[in-house]
Amino acid sequence: MQHYINDFCIYLSSEKGLSRHTLESYGRDVRDFMQFLNHHGIVDWTVVDPNNIIQFLALKKNGEYASSSICRALIAIKVFFKFLKRENLISVNSAALLETPKLWQLIPDVLTVEEMDKILMLPDRDTKEGARDAAILEILYACGLRVSELCGLKIHDVDDTTIRVYGKGSKERIVPIGKKAIAALDHYLNFRDAERQEAVFLSRFNKPIERIAVWSLVKKYAKKAEINKSISPHTFRHTFATHLLDNGADLRVIQDLLGHASINSTDRYTHISSSRLHEAFNAFHPRG
Repeated sequence: MQHYINDFCIYLSSEKGLSRHTLESYGRDVRDFMQFLNHHGIVDWTVVDPNNIIQFLALKKNGEYASSSICRALIAIKVFFKFLKRENLISVNSAALLETPKLWQLIPDVLTVEEMDKILMLPDRDTKEGARDAAILEILYACGLRVSELCGLKIHDVDDTTIRVYGKGSKERIVPIGKKAIAALDHYLNFRDAERQEAVFLSRFNKPIERIAVWSLVKKYAKKAEINKSISPHTFRHTFATHLLDNGADLRVIQDLLGHASINSTDRYTHISSSRLHEAFNAFHPRG
């Protein structure tokens, strides 16, 4: 099975002219799918059916992968099976039966304002670790940062009203920061004034905090809050955007705040907001 993937990557590079980053991503997605199949005793591409692909994507969704990553994985698998069929390596293209989902269909759960308030109140701000956790949660929600952007924050990137963020492709953007978030950050920094570290958020060992640690603390406080939703740091980013849209923010402004290169990436939130409007109508209108 592996040599087919190698041939596929050569085909993409020579005939499709894809970027190195895209080639690596597609190759990684198909190899992940192959490992998933092997784990389930499938060692031949010809016997793969649509259910195998759906199960693989569901596993990624349950593993807190971003919706864009899940969509890319499906696209990579569809292109790969199209290649296999083109080369007469399979007789039936099982992936052709699956429609590529719109991004918004795979977006993780969004927290309500009440649920977010409940989580933000939980850290013990009288301890160094609790103060740090509170600042992390406040900034994730207040600024809609990706977890990698939060981990990469430096002291000189923050002032009293904005933070400088380096997003995908090292693109820089300036994001406003609310009073409650900056107060939580200032409170945390009071615990670590003597520490000579450029990174804003540190681990217990005074090293820059890593993404898995942020993921773990978000999970911890969501569990403490008894919120039965699939929650990750990315949920805070989705919640940030959805709450802005619910309160009348322009989609182009949200695009700039999130650092999306294309408005199409931001447009998914109109679907979430529309869904929430329908839920509210059905719940509260006397003839809903």
